[in-house]
Amino acid sequence: MQKYYKKWFWFFTSPALIFFVLVVIIPFLTGVLYSFTNWRNTYFYANGNGTVDGYKTDKWYEAFIGFKNYIKAFNSEEFGSALVYTFAFTFVAVLLINTVSLLLAVLLTNIRTGKGPLRAIFFMPNLLSGLALGFIWQFIFEYVFTKILFGKNSILHIEFFCNMTHDRWKALFALAFMATWQMAGYMMIIYINGLNNIPTELYEAADMDGANVWQKFKIVTMPLLMPSITIVFFLTLANSFKLFDQNVALTNGTFNTRMIALNIVQEISDRADLGYGIAQAEAIIFFVIVAIITLLQVSFTKKREVEA
Repeated sequence: MQKYYKKWFWFFTSPALIFFVLVVIIPFLTGVLYSFTNWRNTYFYANGNGTVDGYKTDKWYEAFIGFKNYIKAFNSEEFGSALVYTFAFTFVAVLLINTVSLLLAVLLTNIRTGKGPLRAIFFMPNLLSGLALGFIWQFIFEYVFTKILFGKNSILHIEFFCNMTHDRWKALFALAFMATWQMAGYMMIIYINGLNNIPTELYEAADMDGANVWQKFKIVTMPLLMPSITIVFFLTLANSFKLFDQNVALTNGTFNTRMIALNIVQEISDRADLGYGIAQAEAIIFFVIVAIITLLQVSFTKKREVEA
C-alpha cells in the first residue's frame, strides 16, 4: 500500500503545488522585488523619487531605489498608528475568541440533547462574508445598541455601548465582538474535536483522586487540549491580523480605526499612483511581523503538547 501511495503521490499533489506556486509564491516574490522599486502599478518610474526628470520604463532595475520605500513606511504616522491598532485588536480578539469558543465547546460536550443543531447555529456566522457581517453589526451598534438597549433613554443605559463605531478604542472592541461572533463557532468545532479525543478514563481517575472541576480542567483537559489550542491560536492570530472586509464595512477607517490591511489599500488610494511601492513595502513589513509572531506562538504551544 505504501508503494502505491508513493507512486501516485506527486501525480495527485502536483496540481495543488503548481497553483500554490503560481498564485502565492510568484506574486509574493514579485511583491518583494517591487517594494525596492519606484513602482506605479502599471509601470516603473526611473530616477525614482518622483522627480520631473524621471521617465516611465518597463525595466524594474532602472527604477530600483533600495530601502527608500521601507524608510518612508517606518516614518509614516498612519502606518505606525494602524500597526498599534492592529496589535491591540488582535490581542483583544484572540482572547475573546478563544475564551468564548472553548466555553461553547465545553458546554456542548457536556449536554445530552441538541448538540447537532446547536453546533450548526454557532457555526453559521462563519459562513457570512466579511462585508455582510460588517453591515449587520453596523446596524446593531448604531441602532440596536445606541437607540434601543443602551441609549440615554433606555433602562440599561451604558455609555460605552453607545456609538461604538464613532470612537477609536470603542470601535476596537466593536470589531472584536464582531470577529468573536463570526469565528467562535468555527474554533468551537476544533475544540470539540480535541475534547472528544481525551480519554474518559483520565477523568474517572481524577474523580477517584478527589479532584474538583477546576483541577480536572487544569490537570487533564488543558494539557491534552494543547494540539487544538495550537491550531486555534494560529488561526485566530492570522485571521485577526489580516482583518479587512469587516474593518471596511464597520468603520472604513474613520475615527482613526484603520487596521494594517485597510491602511495598505488606502495608502494606494490616498497617494494615487505614488503609493504602490510604499504600500508594498508596508505589506512585506507586516508579513515579516506576522510570520515571526505566529511561528513563536506555534513553537511555544507545541512544546506544551502532551499525549494521552
